[in-house]
Amino acid sequence: MKRDFPGRMVAVVLVALVTGLGAGTGAGARAPLNQSRQEKADEIARASNLPDANMIDQQITEMLGYWQVGDTAKLHTYFADDVSTVSGLYEPPLLGWGKYLAVYEQQRARTANVLLDRRNTYINVKGDFAWACYQWNFSGIVDGRPATAQGQSTLVFERRDGRWLIVHNHTSEICAVSMAKPAAPPAGRNAPGE
Repeated sequence: MKRDFPGRMVAVVLVALVTGLGAGTGAGARAPLNQSRQEKADEIARASNLPDANMIDQQITEMLGYWQVGDTAKLHTYFADDVSTVSGLYEPPLLGWGKYLAVYEQQRARTANVLLDRRNTYINVKGDFAWACYQWNFSGIVDGRPATAQGQSTLVFERRDGRWLIVHNHTSEICAVSMAKPAAPPAGRNAPGE
């Protein structure tokens, strides 16, 4: 795949990600802007009556919809205030919603026409904790240029006061690996197996 999007930029943009495609189709997506986090969570639970794994899957879809359109108020309803976020870069994690939000807003200002497609989602629920991992495809305009990227994300959820919140996000861009030809053996030596 041709990568017009610098690797560091993808990882930084996607650090703000927590990574399916969706514009918020569930009942919670139609909630008024001034609705509290708890009211929204209660409304989603009443409307869906879904098992935990299905509820988490729906929340990921809605969260990514808000991430794509840049609605940070609604995006925040899916994250714990003490969320930790790790990118594919070798850099310290972002600790807390405020730090995540600052990076997201910086990157959002540089992007347009954002589309994130999620696939191959796996969700596991163990008591008051759950994790979800999935692959994603990103496309959009970054700094005025078309950009594409692929990667994977793992989200860790904790049930707090009866609602699932993202407490950790690890997102990594997957880079194409080019395989170099094996080096020729030194003069006078045979290649292995000869």
